[in-house]
Amino acid sequence: MKRLAARLAARMRAWRGWRGAAFDFFIGALSALGFAPFGLFPLLLVGYAALVLRLDATVGKRRPIRAGFASGWWFGFGQFLVGLHWIGYAFMVDAASHAWQLPFVAVLFPGGLALFPAVAGAVAAKFWRSGSTRVFVFTFAFALCEWLRGHVLTGFPWNVTGYGWGAVLPIMQGAALVGTYGLGLLTILFGASLAELIGVRPRWRLPAAMAGLFTALGIFGLVRLAMTPTGTVDGVRLRIVQPNIPQNEKYTLSAVVRNWYRLTDLTEQPGAGVPTIAIWPESAPPFLIAVNEDALAWIRDINIRGTILMTGAIRGVRDEEGDAHYYNSFYIFDRGRPIATYDKSHLVPFGEYLPFEQTLEKWGLKKLTGINGSFGRGAGAQRFRVPGAPSAGPLICYEILFPDEVVGPERPGWLVNVTDDSWFGPWAGPRQHLLVARLRAIEEGLPVVRAANTGISAVIDPLGRITAELGLDRQGILDGALPSEIEATPYARIRGMWFALLLTVTLICTRRKRGRK
Repeated sequence: MKRLAARLAARMRAWRGWRGAAFDFFIGALSALGFAPFGLFPLLLVGYAALVLRLDATVGKRRPIRAGFASGWWFGFGQFLVGLHWIGYAFMVDAASHAWQLPFVAVLFPGGLALFPAVAGAVAAKFWRSGSTRVFVFTFAFALCEWLRGHVLTGFPWNVTGYGWGAVLPIMQGAALVGTYGLGLLTILFGASLAELIGVRPRWRLPAAMAGLFTALGIFGLVRLAMTPTGTVDGVRLRIVQPNIPQNEKYTLSAVVRNWYRLTDLTEQPGAGVPTIAIWPESAPPFLIAVNEDALAWIRDINIRGTILMTGAIRGVRDEEGDAHYYNSFYIFDRGRPIATYDKSHLVPFGEYLPFEQTLEKWGLKKLTGINGSFGRGAGAQRFRVPGAPSAGPLICYEILFPDEVVGPERPGWLVNVTDDSWFGPWAGPRQHLLVARLRAIEEGLPVVRAANTGISAVIDPLGRITAELGLDRQGILDGALPSEIEATPYARIRGMWFALLLTVTLICTRRKRGRK
């Protein structure tokens, strides 16, 4: 068995040229199956272990940094191409205008994101050490570059390593201690440590220690799930409306009236009782609702009957010169008027704004949304008073991706995430987005209520458990109670400091003396 492992390791190190690139791509693609909806988390660990063995081959090369960059890039390209393949669906909503861009997106989007693991591979190759120290060098470089991916150029922290435990709820509870980035760093270290088992002289100490650590995390998670008291907020009855309107029909003039009545009919549908809060998805009304008198009259009517309305909606304002500006916004309505307005701050590149807009428009590139110009940006996470309920923190669509930015200066009693995942396709994208919401609930110790146009709408308790759910591509309502918040988690108290601490410890471990080969 040892000989077989040694031969396997030697073979992986020996591959050059297109064989090496193909293998790096393959292990990256394989590792993507660790994320939702597959949830095959061991493959994520195996992918990191195999990449460590591939980076071993950079030692002694004339250009080790270049070789490490190439291995990291092909690994990242495979992982992002498979894990984020659903991005292509957004370009098929208006196929006549955007389908021609799809081949470029299929290469440029995962290829651009792959620059982060590529830089990590180059840094790791530069400071590579023999023995177990190389595991810490690898972990430091890849965890830091993953954090950078979540922050550079507004960031895109989708499918970061911590989400690889989405199928194991007890391990996910570790995010309450160290956050998703911290959990990801430990996962990278665990996966990389498995490379120690493959060689002429396997070393068990570090892999055994990491297995013990994750066993302890699992036990912590089981205890937390069993012992943390959870309940519901008295007197609050939620109704989440999932209209299931295809994206290409949302703003079609011939469908505006139909789409509006679908929202209102579902909201007034008989149920167990009159809901105290009705929640509509992102940009649900097919017009500027805050200035439509007929819509405001209907809202006033349901408010009088005891239902607060929360909805995502497009908001339009005119400046002093009469020019129109638009925001992707969230309203809370009571007494027929908005008592709170929140504007989305994390805008989606190429969806809600066009980077280098003037240049790219000359090349024929346009935003996926049909509004001229870019959306305006809001001020960031806020807390709003809700009559008869705990204060709420709204998050629009993928704003919930950013771990350190979902709660503002004042902690709310719950998070409400309105989204339109019809852009994300019928399968992987919406399930990955739902998992993100569950991790935010665990990190903060706050319930998350999620209203999605085509699904998956859900009520999530502060331990990341789904207490009510309405599946993909279904039209209907989801009635349920609002879970109570729990005490702020260790992560919620100091947030990114946990990741910085773990990164520092990992850096210190890279300074160990060279070990045996």
